[in-house]
Amino acid sequence: MDHLISIAKLDLMDIEKIFKLSKKLKNLLKNGEKHHYLDGKTLGMIFTKSSTRTRVSFETGIYQLGGKSIFLNSNDIQLGRGETICDTAKVLSRYVDGIMIRTYKHSDAEDLARYGSIPVINGLTDLLHPCQVLADLFTIYEYKGPLKGLKLAYIGDGNNVANSLLNGCSKVGMDISIASPERYGCNPRIIDNAKKQSAQSGSKVVITKDPVEAIRDADAVYTDTWVSMGQEDEKEKRLRLFMPYRIDSKLFSYAKDNAVFLHCLPAYRGFEMTEEIIDGPNSVVFDEAENRLHVQKAIMIMTMERG
Repeated sequence: MDHLISIAKLDLMDIEKIFKLSKKLKNLLKNGEKHHYLDGKTLGMIFTKSSTRTRVSFETGIYQLGGKSIFLNSNDIQLGRGETICDTAKVLSRYVDGIMIRTYKHSDAEDLARYGSIPVINGLTDLLHPCQVLADLFTIYEYKGPLKGLKLAYIGDGNNVANSLLNGCSKVGMDISIASPERYGCNPRIIDNAKKQSAQSGSKVVITKDPVEAIRDADAVYTDTWVSMGQEDEKEKRLRLFMPYRIDSKLFSYAKDNAVFLHCLPAYRGFEMTEEIIDGPNSVVFDEAENRLHVQKAIMIMTMERG
């Protein structure tokens, strides 16, 4: 792996390697064993979009791997104030061993990888959230075993998480059903690519407006916030449109009895899901959050160790 920009760019062997290494790293940490795979390496972390989990998990992860991080927010770098992505990529390539970027424009992550000479990890863009979804799939694997043949239902906004779930599920052979209100669905190009990939992996992609249709007989049920950062002016409209998509005990009852519930956080209780769902026995939300640490450590090793 030279970079991680999109799960669509990975092959199944890459994903299996990430899972295998994530499991090993998780066990090493639990056993208190040092695992300094990236001793002396430095990760530059570019944040033009703030985050709790992304910053803490990457900073902690590179430290546990024996490396260091440099946090760069919009006030620390010249992006957006005249300096080009091309120049930024070339300069940072002389200073650090890898870049993690969490930003709005997906093209910024792609251009950093194109013009730099070091690995780039997409920590989130408005289009995709690959690190999150690899952690999600790893969590489902921990609870359910092999992913091929399982069904994931995503209920809610067709956002960057939903787009990456389409990429990930179709790669590993999981069926995926997505229910969103009209005009709030996933990126059409990503849907088309996922359908082509699913034809090769033997899975199915279903896009619907009906949450019951999507969730029926699901092994994993997923939702996300209805109002993402930058959409605050649409809040009232979105809350009205998405309320029929709230996951409560009635809607969740259409999934399999042992289905797991996932949410990438932050969660807005009483909106996209009710308290009894996120705090209930089927919820694996906080295991999922923890697994961001282990999976991202695996990604850093697989991209940065060779340099």
